[in-house]
Amino acid sequence: MDDMSKLAPQSGSLLISEPFLQDENFVRSVVLLCENNEMGSFGLVLNKLSIFKLEELLEGHEFLDKEVYVGGPVEQNTLHFIYHGEQQLEDSVALGEKLWWGGDFKELIGKHKLGLVDISDFRFFLGYSGWEKGQLKDELLENTWIVCDNSHAKNIFTVAPDDLWRIILKNMGGDFQVLANYPIDPRLN
Repeated sequence: MDDMSKLAPQSGSLLISEPFLQDENFVRSVVLLCENNEMGSFGLVLNKLSIFKLEELLEGHEFLDKEVYVGGPVEQNTLHFIYHGEQQLEDSVALGEKLWWGGDFKELIGKHKLGLVDISDFRFFLGYSGWEKGQLKDELLENTWIVCDNSHAKNIFTVAPDDLWRIILKNMGGDFQVLANYPIDPRLN
């Protein structure tokens, strides 16, 4: 494999599931790593749409006609968000150039109502993906994930969710282009 897959993941890195991963929560997943430290790791699956719209989840917010993604299998009763562009919320955490995680949701709603933020720049998630201390490192040693720097993060907001896994691998070049075309079930070829 290319040296890119051997990168130590850090906040803002993308974790691309290897094509043989059969865990139903992470098959063909692209995870944005929001936090990775000695205590554990936190990320959001970028390419798994939920059946909900944001307006259905938040009473009194019918004006938020925005799809919601499944961020992962942990605490699916929590809402998280990322956005791109310039920093729009005071408490947002930078995950790379023009990529932000979280912030004060009330500030987001207030600014949206005033027309100061474009809600299309935001992506919302139910739940998250979490790893205990050392768990992600072990999974990386088992080649469960391909680590990609966030130079491919621009694709998060422009590529259809069903295509994101494949497109990022293709854009990584080299051996990853071959993996991008690997069938979900090779027995069917």
